[in-house]
Amino acid sequence: MHRPFGARVKAFVALTKPRIIELLLITTIPVMFLAAQGVPDLTLVLCTCAGGYLSAGGANALNMYWDRDIDARMDRTAQRPLVTGIVSPREGLAFGLTLALGATLWFGLLVNWLSAALSLGALLFYVVVYTMLLKRRTAQNIVWGGIAGCMPVLIGWSSVTGEVSWAAVVLFLVIFFWTPPHYWPLSMKVKDDYARVGVPMLPVVAGNAVVAKQIVLYSWVMVAVSLLLWPLGYVGWFYPLVAVLAGAWWLWEAHALFGRAKGGLTGAALKEMRLFHWSITYVSLLFVAVAVDPFLR
Repeated sequence: MHRPFGARVKAFVALTKPRIIELLLITTIPVMFLAAQGVPDLTLVLCTCAGGYLSAGGANALNMYWDRDIDARMDRTAQRPLVTGIVSPREGLAFGLTLALGATLWFGLLVNWLSAALSLGALLFYVVVYTMLLKRRTAQNIVWGGIAGCMPVLIGWSSVTGEVSWAAVVLFLVIFFWTPPHYWPLSMKVKDDYARVGVPMLPVVAGNAVVAKQIVLYSWVMVAVSLLLWPLGYVGWFYPLVAVLAGAWWLWEAHALFGRAKGGLTGAALKEMRLFHWSITYVSLLFVAVAVDPFLR
């Protein structure tokens, strides 16, 4: 069936999951400011962001290609391009592989080959380790699969310095411990979707109280790790101030969710999406502080 050109273009863009890539860029750009201890070369920023979009977009397209069978049976993914047929599986696979190759060459030729290797590693980890091996087999899928989402921090730092430092490792760990308590609240809300297709997300195999307790534990570790940049000497006074205040609010919300879950509340009364939405605000504030801090030292 003939599809309008505009609709086809929109569908291919949707394969890259632009909303998710926004979060990746939120972590990439501020790290470049910290690595440069000021304003990095703007051409380098643009090249790094473009390469990051191509790489993450390729990974997301390949994820949709592999998961198209279960996406068709889940309410929140039933309108994805490979499910509706506006993009064929063969086109989706070719598109994802093309973006993956293009991103690697882009990084290598316009940024540096360390960033290219990190980018390719993130893509392979997300597609092979998370999508193909972990997602349908273990409740810890999002924990270890989240490593791919941490890589933009390393890529941003390496693009400026040509190496990876302890500052980049600390911020990598912040995103690592942020990912499960960011995603589990959403999984709690749509757990029936995951249960229907046999994906063992933690809320599918454990009760809300157990999930909320894990959220609290990961949240405490995340906030503690976020403060390590200060004693290590990479930031001044502004970043730790923001990290403490934003982290305190996060912990308040995490403990409140645990209290509601432990009390047996379900449905709208559980208010699990409050923490999900705050998690996006939290990571945005934290990384804006990463970018601003060098100018206030």
